[in-house]
Amino acid sequence: MTVVPLAIAVDPRYCRRRHQFSLFISHDPWFRPMAIQAARKYPNLAEYYQKNATKFWDNFYKRHKNKFFKDRHYLEKDWGQYFSDDANSANVKVLLEVGCGAGNTIFPLIAAYPELYVQACDISPHAIALVKSHAEFKEDRVNAFLCDVTVDNLLERINPSSVDVITLIFMLSAVSPHKMPSILQNIKRVLKPDGYVLLRDYAIGDFAQVKLENKNQMISEGFYVRGDGTCSFYFSEDFLSTLFFQAGFNTVDISTYCKQIKNSHKNITMDRKR
Repeated sequence: MTVVPLAIAVDPRYCRRRHQFSLFISHDPWFRPMAIQAARKYPNLAEYYQKNATKFWDNFYKRHKNKFFKDRHYLEKDWGQYFSDDANSANVKVLLEVGCGAGNTIFPLIAAYPELYVQACDISPHAIALVKSHAEFKEDRVNAFLCDVTVDNLLERINPSSVDVITLIFMLSAVSPHKMPSILQNIKRVLKPDGYVLLRDYAIGDFAQVKLENKNQMISEGFYVRGDGTCSFYFSEDFLSTLFFQAGFNTVDISTYCKQIKNSHKNITMDRKR
């Protein structure tokens, strides 16, 4: 089995607007009927939220449009060497962004790297519509398409071994940990043998995890549901490196960034871990 290099990092600068994730209240009249209905139909709640992920994430983007996440310009500084052109190659570098959302990764990158071509997919139809309606969207630079990578074969949309870099930016945490191995096998089919996977995601011990834990929103170990039905998993370095190793990847670098953010209005200090 081909071993593909992997660069993994976890970042503290993402999503400082802590209040926007504090959507669940245990006595929320909207959430409780949803949870009861789910429990009756699906003994495994992770299965319920996975099966309905398209609905929950589509509602998320209908509600927030492209205003929720900030453009990720920091990727140029942190991972620029992976996106820049190879002077010895005449081929255009191809990036696959899995879970592209409204394009907060895509558009800063195509602006910074004129020769970069982006394949971008998301589970939400509304997210894909937001990408295609963006002022900087160009069909010769970006191919945005609907795809649930937990079930849809990427080879139906992308040629095998054709992608130089795959980015998973706060995407893998949104799916059940039981689905993660199949996602890695899916992306591996389209990645070049010398390609890279770049990942940023939530780390165990993050302030958001503590809040979800305190509100009894855990579905399974490390896996939580928010009030809007979207989910988040919190990774340890061991879990993440083992997950990729078992899928046939080699970890080049992995690190956890920790940062304290003070909310003066609420007089609380948040430990953010990415």
